[in-house]
Amino acid sequence: MSDTSAFDVEVRLTALYVHPIKSCSGTTPDEALLIETGLEFDRAWMVVDAQGRFVTQRQLPRMALIQPALKALDMALRAPGMLTLTVPLGEGGAVVRVAVWNDEVAAYDMGDAAAQWFSDFLGQPLRLVRFDPAQKRLASAQWTGEIEAEAAFSDEYPLLVTSQASLDELNRRIAASGTAPVTMQRFRPNLVLDGLDAHGEDHLDEVRFDTPDGPVRLKLVKPCSRCGIPDVDPLTAETGHAVGDALAAYRADARLNGALTFGMNAVIVEGFDCMLRPGLVGGATYRFD
Repeated sequence: MSDTSAFDVEVRLTALYVHPIKSCSGTTPDEALLIETGLEFDRAWMVVDAQGRFVTQRQLPRMALIQPALKALDMALRAPGMLTLTVPLGEGGAVVRVAVWNDEVAAYDMGDAAAQWFSDFLGQPLRLVRFDPAQKRLASAQWTGEIEAEAAFSDEYPLLVTSQASLDELNRRIAASGTAPVTMQRFRPNLVLDGLDAHGEDHLDEVRFDTPDGPVRLKLVKPCSRCGIPDVDPLTAETGHAVGDALAAYRADARLNGALTFGMNAVIVEGFDCMLRPGLVGGATYRFD
C-alpha cells in the first residue's frame, strides 16, 4: 500500500457487478478480471435497433428482465415467457457499424436467432451485437486527462464506482417519503465500496488494492449523471419516480451543471489482468479541488 496520511481512508470492496449486455440485468460474480475496457465481459454486448443505434431501459424498461448468466464458453439468456437463448462468448458473425451515444463503432452481429429472441421479447425489430475488441473507444480526455481510458459499450468510462453508504443515505430519504427502499442494482455500478461516508466517492482521487496478481489503481474522474433508469424496478420493469425525486432533493451536482449524480466514473491507472474479488481491503485518497 502506498503512503497514507490523515486524508487517506481504508475501503473494502463489498460487491462486484458485471452487466454483460448494456441495459440488461447484471451479474454478481465471485471474481472479475480487470481488462482495458473495465471488468471482463462488462457491456461487451449491446442491443441495437433497425438503424444500428443502441437501445436501453430508457426506451424499453423490459430489458431489465433479461437475465444473463456467464459460463465457460457461452452466455445463457433468460426472460419471462422465453426459452433460454445461448450466445457464444467469442466473436459473432458479420462485422457491422453501430452507434452508442455519439460514437460509431465496429461490432459483430450475433445472428438471426438472437435477433429474433430480442425482437420477440421487446416487441420491435432488434439485433444483438458484440463489441469488437480490436478497436479503441476512448473516454473523454476532458475528464481523463493524459490517461487513455478505453470502454466497450458502457456509456463512456470503463468503471463505475459507488458506495454502500451512498445507497443507505438515499434509502433513508426514500423511506422518509413512505416508499420502499431500493437495491444497488438500480444504479448499475461495477464496484461497490464500504468504509466511506455517504457520497464520499465524490471526493476521492484514487482507490488502490493489492491483489495476488499485483497492485490495482483506479482514478475517479467524473460524477455519474442519472437519467430515469434507477426508477425502473429491476425485478418487475415497472417505472416510478421515487428515486429521481429523492435525488433531486440533494444531488444536483455543480460539476455537471446541476445534473443529478450518484457514483463516480473511474479509469484504470494500473492493474490490467488483475483479478478483483469482494472482500478486498484497500486504500482511497481524497483529492483537494
